Amino acid sequence: MTWLSTARGLLPVRRTVRIGVTGLARSGKTALLTSLAANLLAAGAGAPTLPRLTTRLGGRSLQVSVSPADPALARGDDAAPLPRFNVPGHLAALAADPPSWPDRTSSVSLLALDIDIGQPRLFAAMPPQRLRLEVLDYPGEWLLDLPLLGRDFRSWSGEVLDRLESQPQAHAFLAFLRSLPDTPPPEEQIVRQGHRLYRDLLNRLRADGLSMLQPGRFLMPSPGPEPSWMAFFPWSSPGALGDLLQFRYDAYREAMRRELVTPSFGRVDRLVVLADLLSALHAGPAAFADAAAALDAVARALQRGGSLPDWLTHLLGFGIGRVAFAATKSDHVAERQRGNLAALAASLTRAPLTRGADHPGGRVGAFAIASVRCTEDLVWALDGHPVSAVRGRVAGAARAGRSYPGEVPDRPPGPGFWEHPFLALPDFEPMRLPLAGRGGVPHLNLDALLNFLLDDLL
Repeated sequence: MTWLSTARGLLPVRRTVRIGVTGLARSGKTALLTSLAANLLAAGAGAPTLPRLTTRLGGRSLQVSVSPADPALARGDDAAPLPRFNVPGHLAALAADPPSWPDRTSSVSLLALDIDIGQPRLFAAMPPQRLRLEVLDYPGEWLLDLPLLGRDFRSWSGEVLDRLESQPQAHAFLAFLRSLPDTPPPEEQIVRQGHRLYRDLLNRLRADGLSMLQPGRFLMPSPGPEPSWMAFFPWSSPGALGDLLQFRYDAYREAMRRELVTPSFGRVDRLVVLADLLSALHAGPAAFADAAAALDAVARALQRGGSLPDWLTHLLGFGIGRVAFAATKSDHVAERQRGNLAALAASLTRAPLTRGADHPGGRVGAFAIASVRCTEDLVWALDGHPVSAVRGRVAGAARAGRSYPGEVPDRPPGPGFWEHPFLALPDFEPMRLPLAGRGGVPHLNLDALLNFLLDDLL
């Protein structure tokens, strides 16, 4: 522990831990950050919002406050600090009557909390352990750019074009490619037209719920003017046009590498990757295959045999110490199915299933969570047979209703699984919040996830 000399004597220096939170599109990053902040603040005030964390602390005191907005601690680049995550605004949406989901974030933001943990009873006279928890809200669209760092332009283009052949929305873009001569000239007009068609296609595919969409910054550009090398598209034929597109693709990857060692991203040492696997299953085999391919690509970029690759550790400076893959909306299925949901996430990412949530260990883990709980569990008689079900208020309904969501596979399902409708996923409202959110936010397994991320520090 490092100590700082002050007028009041020696105080331990506050250690900063930065957690990156990212995920596939619409996976619930904003809900997770809002719930994390509300529940840590409430736990610091004595509310029993994070029972596994309380157990892990073993009776030590906990004090939590929002960190003051010090630009030196939240520097995004050489010019401006990262914007702060709007905890009061997002929590107000959840605490409204009726409650509503917070607006999704569309850019990078930072949640910073100061945490003081008291010493064990035997050393109670010593100063507390002091942490600054910085949680970086990293756009999910950019997550899919990580695999590009290990792919050359030709192989990436071939994979993308193969996937697009099965997408009806890709007709206009593929027709444009087929209309070009075998060796088209590298004219800027051709490049701009192809780039516009491809970018429009990615936006349509995202609106249809697909996730394996690259490059991610075509969907959510970085702040500032867009450089000319951003204008490219997948093209698998040789020639001068292919050489130009490859040059721009390589420039894009080099810009990503530079960004990953900036102060905002280079200090990430814990990572959470969220995925809404239930919605992907509900949408059918094509949508699930797309989500599975996206998670597989990300996992391969982050993991090699259960550990992080040397090139990424070097790239990120301090290295990512722990990675958690979390399937969200676990409250939409019955309690007995949540283990299957976590196992499915583990299967898709080759991550160990984190069963010992109180003492997790390991550097990579898989979870099933609900950052903001919408339902409660119940047993329901369906066709005369008791089944595990959930009860929650559907958006706009006057009262809570029951839902039997069905069975969740614990691994990628085979063809027979899709022969019958899998499950219903009602649009549930969040649960009403006690004390307008000051008493925390109901959740599932958020404390287990937090224990995993911070276990070595606690």
